[in-house]
Amino acid sequence: MLERLQKILSARGIASRRKAEEYILAGLVKVNGEVAILGQKADPNKDQIEVDGKVLQDRIEMLYYVMNKPVGVETTNIDREAPESEKKLKKAAVPKITPVVTYVPSVRDALPKELQGKIFPVGRLDKDSSGLLLFTNDGVLAYRLTHPSFQHEKEYEVVLDRPIDPLSCKKIEEGFEMDGHKTKPLFCKKIKPNVIRIILTEGKNRQIRRMCQHVGYTVKDLKRIRIMTLIDEKLPIGSVRVLTRGEKKDLLRSVGL
Repeated sequence: MLERLQKILSARGIASRRKAEEYILAGLVKVNGEVAILGQKADPNKDQIEVDGKVLQDRIEMLYYVMNKPVGVETTNIDREAPESEKKLKKAAVPKITPVVTYVPSVRDALPKELQGKIFPVGRLDKDSSGLLLFTNDGVLAYRLTHPSFQHEKEYEVVLDRPIDPLSCKKIEEGFEMDGHKTKPLFCKKIKPNVIRIILTEGKNRQIRRMCQHVGYTVKDLKRIRIMTLIDEKLPIGSVRVLTRGEKKDLLRSVGL
């Protein structure tokens, strides 16, 4: 059945219809080897559609889950087994010396077996931090949430080693040099003497901890409490659940999908 190209691209999760129109106008979309024009129709079951040189594939079932990541768990999707790691290290060890093996669990370990390898963490939470972590196989959503050009919000609750003064909070908000670039302006609000809320639109390595250290404070606890529209204050630590239809709709809409 013939459909407008922007509708096909939207249905396959490539982009919103408006963004798909921009792709077409920029000459990034081809149908059967020919550059497409705005308003053109195609049959996704018969025609070969390319976007930026890649042939459009059938959209797989999109899965969306959220985890309340515990402290001490690494954000990695690497499949690793602790016993095997220990065996390899023991074989490589010098005779008569017992190697010290520290196995750090990953967020993959915390997923149900049937989801391991099917969904992937979006962005990162360092090992010492906890809170909401999104999992999906939707590459377009993952890209929109992690690429700095989109500037999507993530909110954190930060417990400091001592009460913070208003000037320090303002300095954090204004940003400073980090990894050769100035951090983007952000939101910082004091909610208790030693607790602040921070909203980021970027995610440099250990950014919040480094910002707080820059103004003389040490982070004692760091928890992500919001990813754009996604909030869940009741999800138990270490638990994973599927997003509701409403949550999925709101999240996709918030990133322009």
